[in-house]
Amino acid sequence: MQKVFFKTFGCRTNQFDTQVMISKLKDFELTMDETQSDIVVVNSCTVTNGADVSVRNYISSLKRRNPDTRIVLAGCGSHSKGESLFEEQSLFGVMGHSEKEKINEILLRPKRFYEIGDLEHIDSSIVSDFVGKSRAFIKIQEGCDFRCSYCIIPSVRGDARSHDETLILAQIEKLASNGFGEFILTGTNVGSYGRDRGSSMAQLLRRIAMIRGVRRIRIGSLEPIQIDDAFMELLDEPWMAKQLHIALQHSSDRMLELMNRRNRFDTDRLLLEKIASKGYAIGTDFIVGHPGEDKMIWRDAIKRVEALPLTHIHAFRYSRRDGTPSAEMKPEIQGDIAKERHRELSEIIRKKNYEFRRIHTDGLEILLENGREEKYYGFDQYYNRVEVLSEEDLSHNWILLNNVEVGLDGNQARY
Repeated sequence: MQKVFFKTFGCRTNQFDTQVMISKLKDFELTMDETQSDIVVVNSCTVTNGADVSVRNYISSLKRRNPDTRIVLAGCGSHSKGESLFEEQSLFGVMGHSEKEKINEILLRPKRFYEIGDLEHIDSSIVSDFVGKSRAFIKIQEGCDFRCSYCIIPSVRGDARSHDETLILAQIEKLASNGFGEFILTGTNVGSYGRDRGSSMAQLLRRIAMIRGVRRIRIGSLEPIQIDDAFMELLDEPWMAKQLHIALQHSSDRMLELMNRRNRFDTDRLLLEKIASKGYAIGTDFIVGHPGEDKMIWRDAIKRVEALPLTHIHAFRYSRRDGTPSAEMKPEIQGDIAKERHRELSEIIRKKNYEFRRIHTDGLEILLENGREEKYYGFDQYYNRVEVLSEEDLSHNWILLNNVEVGLDGNQARY
């Protein structure tokens, strides 16, 4: 049997899509060693020009290392760059999102192929395992109806559409029966779940929580306007992970307007303070260096960030994405200025996270990953990483920790 290696770039949705493709392999052998592979499936990200470059560089280096390897491009990059890479003879094949459930049949083809499919597909697969993972990622929806100025994702993932609730629950029941206890709900715009099916995120969460074996539920990312009263009522439930990722993208109303965002600072602050009062850690996305972010706007934005109860951040420097309104905006922000702003913002949240961890040292429920040399790593309910030293084999185990040692860059404990 030919061996297939998967290289996954980008978000948790891509990680789930990779697992779907793995589950469909019947006539091939999965390998975790790229050097042993006959076929490499590149599940690509195209969220920025930089993401495209990373995928292209990987493909080029792979061809240099092993010219005989068949390279197949999947993921979002198949829609934005697949045609050009295919024409350049860089790839053996290209397959769009809607084709991933047919991967076994497609990979059996002896000749080069270009199967881009459509952007209306909804998965119907039930994945029974997550190779190499302690936690299970569950894709509950696809696509996005937002049209943020900097984002190309609706063009490569399509409009928002929800997965069938029955299939989602069946997926989780199967994984729970196979020993998974933590589930991370993911998608392109997770908070839009249910609007096209007469359901809601809150309703889905309650039904998931009723499944035997479900111990903790995390949610990938929510938009502020998607957090309603029904969702807020769930914050005291013991199965809710005590951390929410709420995508703000900026703290300046002027920048939010330029980004064509639907949230504004004053309402964001009230929302985050209400959630923090429930004992939650709060993370966010934040774009630094978007066109128009002048010095005065930045100074005001930083003051506002300092006033927010944030504990985690996915801060990234703006990267021009061809085909988006932001790509045409002026003035552009110099790279060194954006880099310094990124550093300043990250340091503020790093200190906030440290102060949060200093307060929350007891009752930490950790799900551990694989360990090596008596060191294990896992995340607590607040999504803080903990290093655990133990002579026991704790791989994939749940443990309860008290009095952890808090350092600037993370927590540590002996078990």
